[in-house]
Amino acid sequence: MNRTTQSTQGWTSPQHKRSVLWIVSLATLAIIFDGYDLVVYGTVLPTLMADPAQIGELSAQQAGALGSYALVGVLVGALVTGALGDRLGRRRMMLVNIVWFSVGMGAAAFATSIPMFGALRFFTGIGVGGLVATAGAVVAEFAPAGRRNLFNAIVYSGVPAGGVLASLLAIALRDVIGWRGLFLIGALPLVILLPLALVKLPESPAWLISRGRVDEARGVCSRYGFPVPDTTPPVPTEKVGFAALASRRYATGTALLGMMSFAGLLLTYGLNTWLPKIMADAGYDADGSLAFLLVLNGGAIVGGLIASRIADGRGPQSVIVTTFFLAAVALVLLTFGFPLPVLLTAVAIAGVGTIGTQVLVYGFVSNYYDTPARAAGVAWCAGFGRLGGIVGPIIGGVLIGAGFANNVNFYIFAGIALAGGVVTSFVRAPKTTVTAIDVPRPAPATTVDV
Repeated sequence: MNRTTQSTQGWTSPQHKRSVLWIVSLATLAIIFDGYDLVVYGTVLPTLMADPAQIGELSAQQAGALGSYALVGVLVGALVTGALGDRLGRRRMMLVNIVWFSVGMGAAAFATSIPMFGALRFFTGIGVGGLVATAGAVVAEFAPAGRRNLFNAIVYSGVPAGGVLASLLAIALRDVIGWRGLFLIGALPLVILLPLALVKLPESPAWLISRGRVDEARGVCSRYGFPVPDTTPPVPTEKVGFAALASRRYATGTALLGMMSFAGLLLTYGLNTWLPKIMADAGYDADGSLAFLLVLNGGAIVGGLIASRIADGRGPQSVIVTTFFLAAVALVLLTFGFPLPVLLTAVAIAGVGTIGTQVLVYGFVSNYYDTPARAAGVAWCAGFGRLGGIVGPIIGGVLIGAGFANNVNFYIFAGIALAGGVVTSFVRAPKTTVTAIDVPRPAPATTVDV
């Protein structure tokens, strides 16, 4: 994997630490709005289905399809970013997608029909996919090796954190600003995040060197306090981007990682879209059903961060297998008539094993590939995984529309979690190859610990 002059356990200087923490914070804030976009649709869905005056008369099947339109956009955005990100750079792709996503969320607030709303959800999804695909590559190339799983978990915990934010704002403001106001909140990155990113987000020195721009890489390292990667020109025959994913080194792992992400995102989007509706049908009032969504995403944040610390010590693979299996057990428990505290505990565990697992998957993927293939690798898993995200809401809509009991949804989701754990257990590390930018240099004598 990519290594630079920094110690794997610390920092080369206080400036290095500050710069990386700024980058992690910016990436986290970007992904929080991805999570907000994911969950805010689920929070407003009961309103849209109950009031045809909003965007038109919406059936359960149509609602499931609308939930998937954004995910089709995410698939497109992730794959496009994967094709371009390893060639155009991490910073440029982050900035473009922040603007794209914000404009889409703001425009969706003014939709007046189902086709218009669906088209704008697709447009927004393109920006979301670009952010998700780029954030992991950014963090993997700036974080000290011994903290990469933790920092990736912090960044991608933005997905459930955004879900918590959407749930809380829906409970507090739904009757005040309506669903359109909740969507307008999603446009805030344009005025909050973009100015900060323009100032604080540098280009990756490792990426610059991989493109032969050694002097620029040295300049970035000097300004931000980063250790200088090895500046020997990269091997000219090395494949870049999606071409590298199909190479003998990565092909099998790429297929398995894609299936892992497919399972994780199917569970993430399926539960976030339909859990409030399922719980409302089970007799809980509007705020009560949203509380389950809050617990689902809250459990994912806490559990995902704890699991990431374990993954930095033991490796992410065994941890992901365990969390997938925990999700399967928790989802089955939701089909029993347990008291409310037990159900909420099961929902929290399900959050760890579904949304929290996907957080770990992104960290696993980000560090599985080297710099020339990293953005494409993350994009592949985000994009192919979004196919699972597309299927998740549709499964719920079809089953609910057909009159099946809510338990059937939970059994299907539990089976998918079990399959995800099995697939994860078969992933093997890529064959070790040493490229010029991967050759480690001696660590500095002095490091600054966290």
